This record gives sequence, C-alpha cells and structure tokens, in this order.
Amino acid sequence: MTGVPASAAGGSSPAGAAGKVSAVGSSKTPGSKTGGAEPGAGGGAKAAARGGKIAAAAVNQASVWNIANLLTMLRLVLVPAFVALMLADGGYDPAWRSLAWAAFAIAMITDLFDGHLARTYDLVTDFGKIADPIADKAIMGAALICLSALGDLPWWVTGVILGRELGITLLRFIVIRYGVIPASRGGKLKTLTQGVAVGMYILALTGWLATLRWWVMAAAVVLTVVTGLDYVRQAIVLRRQGIAERKAALEETEA
Repeated sequence: MTGVPASAAGGSSPAGAAGKVSAVGSSKTPGSKTGGAEPGAGGGAKAAARGGKIAAAAVNQASVWNIANLLTMLRLVLVPAFVALMLADGGYDPAWRSLAWAAFAIAMITDLFDGHLARTYDLVTDFGKIADPIADKAIMGAALICLSALGDLPWWVTGVILGRELGITLLRFIVIRYGVIPASRGGKLKTLTQGVAVGMYILALTGWLATLRWWVMAAAVVLTVVTGLDYVRQAIVLRRQGIAERKAALEETEA
C-alpha cells in the first residue's frame, strides 16, 4: 500500500485546519464588529466619561467650600450669636454689649474680605452670590432691630435703613434683564458709615462719644437716602437704555 501524505491528497490535518482558522481570525481588522477589541474599547470610553463627570461634579462641589464662602458662612452664624449677646441680661449690661460689638465687628470685617477674595482668586460661586447679600442684610438688620427694641435707636431710623436696603435689592433684580447697577463710591461710604454708627450704638457709650455717635448715625441716614435715590435714577436710565437697544435691534431685524 502506497502512503500518500494527506497534504498532497488535498486533505487537511487538524493542525492545518486550526492554522487556517487562526489565519482567518487574524485577518480581521481591530475595528470589525466580530473583533473582541471593539466592545472593550467602547466600555472603557464610557467608563472614562462617567469618571470625568463624577470628577467634575466633585470639583464643583468642593469649590463651594472656598475661603470666601467660609467667611460668608461665618457671618451668617454670627447673626444669632450677636442677637443672643445683645439681648443677654436684659440687653443693657456693658460686658455683654462689648461681646456683641465684637461679634458685629468680626461680621463687618469679613464682609470686606469675602467679596475681594472671591473676585481676586476666581472663587465666585452661585452660593456666594446668594448668601453674601443675605448675610450683609441679616447682620445689619439684626443690629438695628435689637437697638430699636431696646430703645437705643428710633424705629424710624431702622425703617429708613432697612427699607432702603431691601428696596434697592429688589430694584436690582427688576432691572437685571437690562444690566447690572454697579456699586458706587457713595454706596461703599454709606456701608462704612452705617457700620461705624451701628457699632458705636452697640457699645454702652456715654458723654461726648454718645453725642458723636448721634452725628455719625445722622450722616449714615443721609447717605442711605441720597445713595438710594441715586440707585433709583441709575435703574431708570438703565431700563430706558435697555428698552431703546432692544427696539433698535428689533427694527434692524425687521429691516
């Protein structure tokens, strides 16, 4: 019997068949649908995308806890502490009033730094935009109401100052669609004068210092009214300009 090799007869051995299959499989491109690399690569890309979103969310969340916002939070915490100290022992004890003044002074000082830090180091957040003006109004409003409740300050002074602050804040929101009313030098001077005047009223002052604080408060009230009227004027001008610009843009579009 003559032995003929299987390869010569056109047959194939198991090893040869496996080699052909291997060759066919290796000829597939990595991007083909039957290749095993495609699903793994897609899953890895999706996982990386999800990881990136989680990391971005973590960064955004962490950015809320910056130094500027922490100072704002401190100011909010100081409000109830100030009220408790101000009204302790009937509200007329010089020692408690001194502690209340210290809390008020810390709150006013942090107000000078948090906004500056946020703008300088790009720490502006949505939380800070909302919480900062609330903290400002809260500490000043608490001090004025406590002083009037204790009979140290006429209620009409408290009404004028708080009415102006709340009214201007509301006015800013009304005209924000037309633009932003910038803080003026008069407004900053008003804030400083109010802080000094209220701080002097918190302390149990007598003699010429008691007389001096009356004049400082009078100056604060005048600045409060004058700067309030100036903000109203700016709001009216800003609204008119905004309406005129929109009208002009609409006419250009129609033309």
